[in-house]
Amino acid sequence: FKMCLGRVICKLLCSGEKEVDLAVQSAKAAFKIWSQMSGMERSRVLLEAARIIREQREEIATMETINNGKSIFEARVDIDISWQCLEYYAGLAGSLAGEHIQLPGGSFGYTRREPLGVCVGIGAWNYPFQIACWKSAPALACGNAMVFKPSPFTPVSVVRLAEIFTEAGVPKGLFNVVQGGAATGQFLCHHPDVAKISFTGSVPTGIKIMEMAAKGIKPVTLELGGKSPLIIFSDCALENAVNGALMANFLTQGEVCCNGTRVFVERKILDVFTKEVVKRTQKIKIGDPLLEDTRMGALINRPHLDRVQGFIKQAKEQGAEVLCGGDLCVLDDPKLKNGYYMRPCVLGNCTDDMTCVKEEIFGPVMSILPFDTEEEVVERANNTKFGLAGGVFTRDIQKAHRVVAALKAGMCFINNYNISPVELPFGGYKASGFGRENGRAAIEYYSQLKTVCVEMGDVESVF
Repeated sequence: FKMCLGRVICKLLCSGEKEVDLAVQSAKAAFKIWSQMSGMERSRVLLEAARIIREQREEIATMETINNGKSIFEARVDIDISWQCLEYYAGLAGSLAGEHIQLPGGSFGYTRREPLGVCVGIGAWNYPFQIACWKSAPALACGNAMVFKPSPFTPVSVVRLAEIFTEAGVPKGLFNVVQGGAATGQFLCHHPDVAKISFTGSVPTGIKIMEMAAKGIKPVTLELGGKSPLIIFSDCALENAVNGALMANFLTQGEVCCNGTRVFVERKILDVFTKEVVKRTQKIKIGDPLLEDTRMGALINRPHLDRVQGFIKQAKEQGAEVLCGGDLCVLDDPKLKNGYYMRPCVLGNCTDDMTCVKEEIFGPVMSILPFDTEEEVVERANNTKFGLAGGVFTRDIQKAHRVVAALKAGMCFINNYNISPVELPFGGYKASGFGRENGRAAIEYYSQLKTVCVEMGDVESVF
């Protein structure tokens, strides 16, 4: 395992078919115990796990920064969201219930909300610890067990989460971690004792997972890519809109699936907005992600850095103008010289048919596009195979609600961007996937309903 500064920090063995089976069987045994506990009992364990994470926030955030390359400033926010997620589902665990329905003649029916069994979580490398909490918290709250496979590019911090769950008092094996790439994922998806798969990652991998799950008729939650629109109207608060555009493009070095990378700007403020965005982008402090004043760390690895650079090269060939950044960044500190750093890039003179506007780059690259009317921009914003997120900046609140209602996207922002309250569902439309993480909605995807009919009289036979 190489960290983002190009140095090997540890070596891990990939989990083969045997190890995956051991993990699933271990989780299956733990599930028998955990699923029989009351919601309140599960709640207390999840609260304890949240307390440990909160208490060890700095240590875990440091581990995550080394794991992923993002700034320590951002990693702390990820860890805070993680313990908040566990607290939120701990609060729901004791209230999970079915319904009682009165039927004629004193008969009645009721529903039971039951766990699925052993759930698989497959995580992405941009938010390793946070994604593991987003998947495990509702799964465990509902009474399930989980086997989690982190990305092979960020294998470390999820192991710490498994230790924390054990310290908090979950049955041994309830949250298991397996390591590896595509082969390990295939063993998990095909395993007959796996009840459900939740995946965060790319569209091509999501398609393969859905195909594998279909063979076993397993439900899936897919949180896939995006090419989300951010619409800046001329009546916005300009400074706020500029802040929103930076938040929508440059968090975690631009490696965020819901980033608003197609920035549509009303033509009458195009020049002033672009000038301010470029000025602010050029001031972003790039450097050692463990330093307090660093705001942008290193990209995940060399192949990904090369891929992002390739998009910028192609954008220039297709007529886009590089307004700032886009080049490799070589830092003075000798220990950082092999790091995968680049300067955040703003592209102007973009058109809707350019590759940089149509395809997910997953790096610090913002494309600015002018528009003239609300009707026009909504149509252009929706002209994409993706539908993960969208944002609107305007002082006209009626227009804001009107536009987000028209956007074909699962997560919309008004006068902000890339905030992730655990109380609200997160997930996409179209090729961005289906199912939801966070909020009460996630409970639906980690449980199943059983209906029971109770007859209080004699059975009326038609025979």
